[in-house]
Amino acid sequence: MLSEMDKATRMHLPSWASQGIVDMKEVASNLLFEYFAKKLISYDETKTSKKLKENYNDAFLDGLISFPLHIPGTAYHACLQGQKNAIKVIRDIFEKRKASDANQGDYLDHLLEELKKEKTILNEKMAIDLLFLLLFAAYESTSTKEHEEIINKRDKKDVEITWQEYKSMTFTHMVINETVRLANIVPAVFRRAAKDVEGKKLHVGSKTFMAFGGGIRVCVGADFAKLQVAIILHYLVSNYK
Repeated sequence: MLSEMDKATRMHLPSWASQGIVDMKEVASNLLFEYFAKKLISYDETKTSKKLKENYNDAFLDGLISFPLHIPGTAYHACLQGQKNAIKVIRDIFEKRKASDANQGDYLDHLLEELKKEKTILNEKMAIDLLFLLLFAAYESTSTKEHEEIINKRDKKDVEITWQEYKSMTFTHMVINETVRLANIVPAVFRRAAKDVEGKKLHVGSKTFMAFGGGIRVCVGADFAKLQVAIILHYLVSNYK
């Protein structure tokens, strides 16, 4: 996955450079959404008239944090319509794949295999809702010197980031953690413990950083989200001034 994310980032960067001024949050979110949509359901926005990304971005996300007034013209109404339209696109893909029984090597293949099992707790509605939520999570989830040192240590400059290089980005990880602490996609996430908590093998201080939660409820996408941001930052600060 590290290699694939690296390639996707390097492929998108030239198009950003040609735009003059870009909104980094927007272009990075688009990159991640396109990458994740292919990994989950083999979806390619350029090859279909059904615009999945538009329903997430232009409707669902814009009204996600809004007053729950469900009447036409409100952000909340648009949010629900965006969700409805996005789920319809996902359901159509789901039904076509189920009927064709074709194997695309994506996450949807695993869901369909799971649905065939007799004792599965999964049903089709749950599977479609899960795909919707995973795509939502994908859409919404530095020091220059540090990245220059990584490049200078390589025998060849134009190669993919290795796992060792990623783990060596100490300052970059600090930047990512601080960014998440200040601006998290989920406004209701508790970022610190209200008071010190003592357990058998656990101590959680009142100032403990908990942007991704902790324990058995820690966000399953925490490391993946940090990896995405680190790769984008690496190519951004090492290729552009």
